[in-house]
Amino acid sequence: MFTPRSLDVDVVLDLMIHDLDIVLTMANSPVREVRAVGLPILSPKVDIANVRVEFESGCVANFTASRVSTERVRKLRFFQPRSYVSIDYARQDLLVIRLDPSITPEIAAAIASGRVDPAIMAQLAAVNPSGVAALAASPNPGLSFLKPSVTPGEPLRLEIQSFLESVRTRREPLVTARQGRNALALALEIQSTMVAHAHRAGLQDFFAPTA
Repeated sequence: MFTPRSLDVDVVLDLMIHDLDIVLTMANSPVREVRAVGLPILSPKVDIANVRVEFESGCVANFTASRVSTERVRKLRFFQPRSYVSIDYARQDLLVIRLDPSITPEIAAAIASGRVDPAIMAQLAAVNPSGVAALAASPNPGLSFLKPSVTPGEPLRLEIQSFLESVRTRREPLVTARQGRNALALALEIQSTMVAHAHRAGLQDFFAPTA
């Protein structure tokens, strides 16, 4: 949703930088490659950007930030073997979905295709006897859903409180200056990558560099 605020910077420095900071902390690995595209739509700066970041560890992160969407969405999703985590910042909500460890890839494939034959059921019963009943009763067989409790809070207020606490106690803040610098460095690299892509695509006349 477009709001006439922070139009002196592009959407990467306005919105995406918060997600860059979080993902850099979670990935805990040097950046290997950045691919990015972005265009100005309603302002002289980039209003919508799509970014792919690959880390040395093999982790891949996809970012989308927009100031021109019809609704305000603030979500972060993690995909890893046999589990999925969804964080909704706007609702301050967390959902974790895991595949039952007793469900092998073969069983999972059979469930997904609707071909749960007696042999598959016997295999599951041998590993997890209660799993057979769970398969019959669950609308999402083989999946466990967990919603950890989240303490609600206003982000800016929590940020200021953390800073003041760090000043009072002389302890390292929850988010260090180095982390902030790393997020800014990645944001600036994304901007440079968007400029390079715009020139390759012949869009330089429509692209306002943010430097």
